[in-house]
Amino acid sequence: MGVGGSLEKVSWGVCVWDCIGPEPAPGPQGAAAAAPGLILVGVGPGDPDLLTVAAVRAIRSATVVAYPVARLEAAGMAATIAAPWIGPQQRRLPLVFPMVAEAQPRQLAWRAAADALAAEVVAGETVVLLCEGDVSLFATASYGLLALEQRHPACPITLIPGITAVAAAAAAGRWPLALQQESLLIRPTPEAAAALEALLDQAAASNQVLALLKLGQRWPWVRQVLADRGLLDGALFAQRVGWPDQLVAPAAAVAPGEQPYFSLLLVRQGWPEVLP
Repeated sequence: MGVGGSLEKVSWGVCVWDCIGPEPAPGPQGAAAAAPGLILVGVGPGDPDLLTVAAVRAIRSATVVAYPVARLEAAGMAATIAAPWIGPQQRRLPLVFPMVAEAQPRQLAWRAAADALAAEVVAGETVVLLCEGDVSLFATASYGLLALEQRHPACPITLIPGITAVAAAAAAGRWPLALQQESLLIRPTPEAAAALEALLDQAAASNQVLALLKLGQRWPWVRQVLADRGLLDGALFAQRVGWPDQLVAPAAAVAPGEQPYFSLLLVRQGWPEVLP
């Protein structure tokens, strides 16, 4: 659907196994194709079909599949996305990354995760650490990477990028992210209306397209700010991109109530002079 369309929910497609090649044989012989080491794998925003070929091959070659969870009994969103590509012979390693504001619990969790991953590599395992979206953009994997480089600098690490929710939302909405001399700013949604007003002024003055993440409970007042500026019809709203209940719609079509945490907004305040 384009920006001018109506609210749209989509379902996952069928995984295209034939394009990726044969699955490794189960057990030690199939897993031995990759040398011991750690691979940080971006699994995209939600749809298993949006994993790259490199990501699927890395997951299939791993003997240990690690993934972040908010608590040990949780399934983990990254593991859920990658589930079609994880075999029963692979050992799963959930790593707790608490969703708290305090610094110390998060720092302790990052260090503990780094130590656990490094220990697996030292033991001769081929490990993947799954990460929602891309491994370098507002990513849990980035904190693990920084902790590993500080605490275990000899640990061999490879990064495989993933499709971001911003890119997936723009594709689903047929919404060009940036053209010609436009720039693109990807950032969390400001905490207050005044801060958003200032950001919109800055973006208009610098020919900047905005991708605002973690919209969630801020949506009611964000919607009003956009409406007051006449930007609501041209903005694109996206919610749980890549999941079966994905919603991608013009912002004007989305009611002002609170939205899920994994919601984002794309805002353009003008177009280049030269267009088809």
